[in-house]
Amino acid sequence: MQIILLDKVVNLGALGDVVKVKDGYARNFLIPSGRARRATQSAIAEFEARRAELEKAAAAKLAEAQALGEKIGGAALKLTQKAGVDGRLFGSVTNHDIADGLNKLGFAVAKSQIRMPHGPLKLVGEYTVNVALHTDVSVEVGIQVIGETA
Repeated sequence: MQIILLDKVVNLGALGDVVKVKDGYARNFLIPSGRARRATQSAIAEFEARRAELEKAAAAKLAEAQALGEKIGGAALKLTQKAGVDGRLFGSVTNHDIADGLNKLGFAVAKSQIRMPHGPLKLVGEYTVNVALHTDVSVEVGIQVIGETA
């Protein structure tokens, strides 16, 4: 299916690109989330008429993400979980826990923006995780997992 992108999409294209993607990806994700439209002649003409407005909105989102990234970049988050004497946690620290901790510090972050390439944290210690605030803005945040004995 041919679509026109209304936002920058990782590994696909930038604002205004006309790309060919699988039908299910377009119908189930890109179009409902507002990131793309079918690339018909009328949709392309409408996009060209609104291009300046969409580029301005995209630049504002990027500037907002960069400002938030500068604030979050120096943040250190301490999370306390129940742990055994050997340092293994009863459970794990997930992206949901990290997002909640950052929200309590005053940073508006969704759990889908937390990137944990090695999966949930299951041991006491210090870790770094990536927070993807925008397709072009990614910051590292230090996480310290502290064990709490029951």
